[in-house]
Amino acid sequence: MRKPTTKDWIRLIIVLTLYILFLVWVKSWWGIVVIPFIVDNYTTKFIKWGWWKESKNQLLRQVMSWVDAIVFALIAVYFVNLYFFQNYVIPTSSLEKSLLVGDYLFVSKLNYGPRKPHTPLSMPLTQHTLPVANCKSYIDAVQWPYERVKGLEDIELNDIVVFNYPAGDTVVSNPQIIDYYAESLFIGMGRYPNNPEMDSLDTERQRAVYDLYFAAGRDYIDKNPHIFGKKMWRPVDRRENYVKRCVGMPGDILEIKDKEIFLNGTKNKEPQNVQFNYWVKFKGVLPERIRHELGISKDDLQRQGNGRHLIPLTDETRDKLAKYTKLVESIEPFESNTTEDIYPLNGYTKWTADNYGPVWIPKRGESIELTLENLPIYERPIVAYEGNKLEVKDGKIFINGTESNRYTFAMDYYWMMGDNRHNSADSRYWGFVPEDHIVGKPLFVWLSLDKDRGWFDGKIRWDRLFRSVDSFK
Repeated sequence: MRKPTTKDWIRLIIVLTLYILFLVWVKSWWGIVVIPFIVDNYTTKFIKWGWWKESKNQLLRQVMSWVDAIVFALIAVYFVNLYFFQNYVIPTSSLEKSLLVGDYLFVSKLNYGPRKPHTPLSMPLTQHTLPVANCKSYIDAVQWPYERVKGLEDIELNDIVVFNYPAGDTVVSNPQIIDYYAESLFIGMGRYPNNPEMDSLDTERQRAVYDLYFAAGRDYIDKNPHIFGKKMWRPVDRRENYVKRCVGMPGDILEIKDKEIFLNGTKNKEPQNVQFNYWVKFKGVLPERIRHELGISKDDLQRQGNGRHLIPLTDETRDKLAKYTKLVESIEPFESNTTEDIYPLNGYTKWTADNYGPVWIPKRGESIELTLENLPIYERPIVAYEGNKLEVKDGKIFINGTESNRYTFAMDYYWMMGDNRHNSADSRYWGFVPEDHIVGKPLFVWLSLDKDRGWFDGKIRWDRLFRSVDSFK
């Protein structure tokens, strides 16, 4: 046992002070068990942490120095990603033209407050799957209840938010199917059939019909693992990360009328770059120069029908495109009329992506009267997110074995939508986002790459680098 120097004691005091302040901040007192090891590392050196440094084997010293550096880096990255910030890259066009495919975001955990890990035993820098090995990157034998450290601010209306995909709790190993519930219903229904006969059924009978659809689809998926892969369940913090705009707050009544969002009867302010689909008929081929100028991607031109292209456009881009009269024959707005894939999947609301609601967004501590008509809307929050058992018997609703006509919510919920309104899988399709799914707030774009361009042809979007995400409101 060595005698510590004055410098050792100073280092120990600094490190211990920072560590104890961290424990106070996150309120994780189990971390106290680490303090004796910290004291020993800086003073007594009773445990030979660097035993390999004294070895005469040069190869061993080199290998262990790399192991030591890698382990330290992984631990540091784990805590930084968990409590402070992480990187997120925009994979799809759902938020265009605000955030673009290829935007790399600096996502702060501090703003809304970091969550304590639900599954603490996980590999850093992985969400749910280990690369190459293609297996789970976490151990779910140890799971902690939801707790969130106090953040710098609360979520505000029209904030862009990163969160875990709510409907991603049950998945199959086929990477193209991350929503087991929707896939089950669609298979059971024969993929989006019209159901006019449902109009003649009462609400309880409609529910029973949808239960049959779900059961048939689940049975088909379970019996065909060679097509769908293995079914698995993911904890909240291991579900896919999504990024959308919060357009509805807890306690709000949200309604979409002719594509416009209303909250509590008042029209919500639309983002500057919100866009909708238009049917565009060209007289010829759209030149690359004009396509780049208007910000129309190659993917945008792939959707076609009846000699027309279905292209998402902002008001500004639509007006600019219309001026190219020698290229454009017509521009007509697209109307979304589909109802079968709209949330709630087991309800028969006849809502569409363009005309939705009204729907009340649950708020912590507030109650709602439950009926067979609105039960499909709130069933998932009650059962999947707040862990209750719900049954319907003889037209009556039972929660945890007790007949109930009201329910008080334990968490706040949010309504998230993409700015690319006709090309965004959002709350209109999978419902509310619970507060325990909130990951963080993207602060700025630190890199932006255009996948349609080469490295020497404008691939890096220099004008977007270090631009604040708040500037896209």
